Amino acid sequence: MEQRKPVYTEKTECQDCFKCIRKCPVKAIEIEEGRASIASDLCIYCGHCVDVCSTKAKKVRDDLGIAKDLLKRKMHVYVSLSPSYVGEFPGLETSYLITALKRLGFEGVSETALGAQQVSARVAEQLSQSDAKLTISSACPAAVDFVQKYLPEQADCITPILSPVLSHCRMLRKIYGEEIGIVFIGPCAAKKREADRHPDLLDVSLTFQDLHRWFCEEGIDPDAMIPRGGDVFVPEAASEGALYPVEGGMNETIRLFGDFNDVRFMTLAGVSCINRALTGLKIDELNTRVFVEILACQGSCVHGPCTSRQRPYLLDELEVYNRVNMPTGRIKRNLLVEIDGLHREAPLPVQHHTEEQLSKALQQVGAFSEEDELNCGGCGYDTCRTLAGALLTGKAEPSMCLSHLRKLAQKKANALLRCIPMSVVIVGSDMKVIECNENFLQMFDAESLFINQIQPGMEGACLEKLVPFYDLFQVVLLSGQEIHRDALHIDNKIYNVTIFTIETNQVVGSVILDVTDTEMHREQIAKRAKQVIRKNLETVQEIAFRLGENMADTEILLRSLVSGFSSTDISLEEVTEDETYVS
Repeated sequence: MEQRKPVYTEKTECQDCFKCIRKCPVKAIEIEEGRASIASDLCIYCGHCVDVCSTKAKKVRDDLGIAKDLLKRKMHVYVSLSPSYVGEFPGLETSYLITALKRLGFEGVSETALGAQQVSARVAEQLSQSDAKLTISSACPAAVDFVQKYLPEQADCITPILSPVLSHCRMLRKIYGEEIGIVFIGPCAAKKREADRHPDLLDVSLTFQDLHRWFCEEGIDPDAMIPRGGDVFVPEAASEGALYPVEGGMNETIRLFGDFNDVRFMTLAGVSCINRALTGLKIDELNTRVFVEILACQGSCVHGPCTSRQRPYLLDELEVYNRVNMPTGRIKRNLLVEIDGLHREAPLPVQHHTEEQLSKALQQVGAFSEEDELNCGGCGYDTCRTLAGALLTGKAEPSMCLSHLRKLAQKKANALLRCIPMSVVIVGSDMKVIECNENFLQMFDAESLFINQIQPGMEGACLEKLVPFYDLFQVVLLSGQEIHRDALHIDNKIYNVTIFTIETNQVVGSVILDVTDTEMHREQIAKRAKQVIRKNLETVQEIAFRLGENMADTEILLRSLVSGFSSTDISLEEVTEDETYVS
């Protein structure tokens, strides 16, 4: 199975809010069926989308299993620990953290800052030997990818030097052997990309979040460790390189290597800042030599996307300055290993669209003229035309335009309200009409038709003045329960009424039908039926009365006949039997 990219989308958790598009500095997001996935060819893996994703659908690849397997496969595995650990574990003595890492199975722990010191020394050497007007740092892999992909005209100005972590890996392998395993631990998602590109130098890259989870799984509490005498950084502790995690930290270290009075040192933190500063820059317009430290993250590494951020960034930055062991005066460092060899990314092809193509794409989101282009940014793109370009390249969908969706929904709602044969009204919590159809106006107040011409939909009209059973609306607003009345008698009218909740305690709607004629007809039928039933009962009762009267007369006649013809030939028992038979 293909390995996941360093940053990816868990599509089942994506809620199509498009926040990642709004915040992604390079718009490396593709929308398919309302789900936002990462366009790996465009991505620089800065991890900013992971930071801003409210549903946690954007994730940094979990390489913890690979690190655990590495410890099983190799005899000696070392940690390259980012100097920003001082912000991630504030107040924790370094020896305690080293002890905790060794408990996980690592042979030793070394500071990535040692590699940073080699990088600073090499950059200082280049600056002293070159008269280039513009030099750009290569320390941040995400920032370097951005310049190479999106600002290719400035790519040649990047120093051809490995990043601090790769330089550190080369150092460790020279000291401890090529067969060792190396795991970087830090705040950066882009370091996973470096591990993928340079497996010969860096085996695995973990985030601080991975490390916290690992400690938890193993039941290790760094604060509860008991350090031993050998629990120190190897091969030695870093000094000025520990400043790299803060904005301008690299520049400060380079100045320690010589007098660079003719060089202006600048720091650009954040991809948008880099873009604004370097886009369209003509190098021959510079009136002095410039070295630019570029960083993909605002706040630099100490405030990277894979940190816990337990406290304000300023405190973490101060923690870095307080702990660094800065040399005094000028310094000179020998290059222990060869660290030239920057990875080169090909520039992205520029997409060109004709005005006709853009116009057709804009029409998909209801923009038929320049006035229709709101440039509201709701889709995540800065302008409607950049959205149109994304539509043409298949990165976006028309449904991303919230303004267009709202207009479509409004049109559909208006059509339904207009065509539905019943009266419809929508009411807010203030008991004022939000919207209604013409049938409603005709049903309750003919004069409202005139008002409707001035204020369409009767928006803002007081419901109490229009509907005689407005109190039922209040009940639904308060209770949230639906009310249905099949035959609500008001004055001389009969209504079929359904009142339902749209937004609990905020908005209710009602469908009303005047059933007066129908109900009156039904009541007349019922009344006639009752009359017929009553007449039939009277007839039955009269028949029963007449039958009873005739039976009595017959009995009297028979008795008289029996007594008139009474003789000895007729016994009393026979008479009795006959009477019984007759009766």
